[in-house]
Amino acid sequence: MSKSEIRRLDREIQKTAAKLEAVRKGEWWPLNGSERRAMARAIAGGSYQVVRGKNPGRAERQMETTGSAAEARLTAELTALNGEKLRILTEAAREKAAKKASGWLW
Repeated sequence: MSKSEIRRLDREIQKTAAKLEAVRKGEWWPLNGSERRAMARAIAGGSYQVVRGKNPGRAERQMETTGSAAEARLTAELTALNGEKLRILTEAAREKAAKKASGWLW
């Protein structure tokens, strides 16, 4: 329950929040490997449909679905990190209160 552990979690929370914002803007860098492959497949399929003069609607839906899945993954990760930080802070507060109650706090 050290301050360095809390700082580490704060950095991870900031990184994850930045990744989530980037995914919402449509950037690819925060995507994991399978999400990138799915996006590349959707772009390739959509391009093929456009060249053939057809509607690329299915490829567009696939890209939206992949983006939504990445957003959900990062949101869950952010929620877990915030929960972990809250747990650590609560535990540290309990320890401090226990020390204070026992009279060992200087």
